[in-house]
Amino acid sequence: MIDQNLIKEILSRYPDKRSAMLPLLWEVQNENGWITPEGVEEVARLTETTLAEVWEVVSFYTMFRREPIGKHLISLCNNLSCSLNNSEMLLDYLCGKLGIDEGETTPDGLFTLETVECLGACSWAPVMMINETLYTHLTKEKIDGILEKYRKL
Repeated sequence: MIDQNLIKEILSRYPDKRSAMLPLLWEVQNENGWITPEGVEEVARLTETTLAEVWEVVSFYTMFRREPIGKHLISLCNNLSCSLNNSEMLLDYLCGKLGIDEGETTPDGLFTLETVECLGACSWAPVMMINETLYTHLTKEKIDGILEKYRKL
C-alpha cells in the first residue's frame, strides 16, 4: 500500500485522477521493487480506471517491472560506445561471475542482470548502473570489487 499522505499529495497535482497513474505506479514499484497485482488494483481504484487500463500502461513502459527483481539491479550499457569498449565481454564476465544469464536473478535474490541501450555516459565507457549508482571505465577487476561491495550491503 502506498502511503496515504503521498497518495493525497500525488492526486492533488492532477485535476483528472487518471493523470496520476504514472506517479502512482512509480510509488508501487518503489515500495515493492516491481508492479504487483495488488498495486495495480490500488492504482486502478485511486485513478478510477479499470485493471486492464492500468496493465496497459504497465506493459507499455519498459521501466515498469512486472516481476520481482533482485535486491541490486545491474544495468550494463550495450550501446555503441560501450560495445566498442568491450561491454559484450563484460556481460559474459558478469554472467559467469553471477552464474546467471542476462535477464535473470541470482538464486539468492541479490542481483538481477540486464542490458540497457544507453546510460548517457558514453565518454566513460564501458558503464553500468547498480540500482541508481553509475560505474564507469569498467574492467573485470573493477567489477569484482563493485560486486563484493554489494554482497556486503
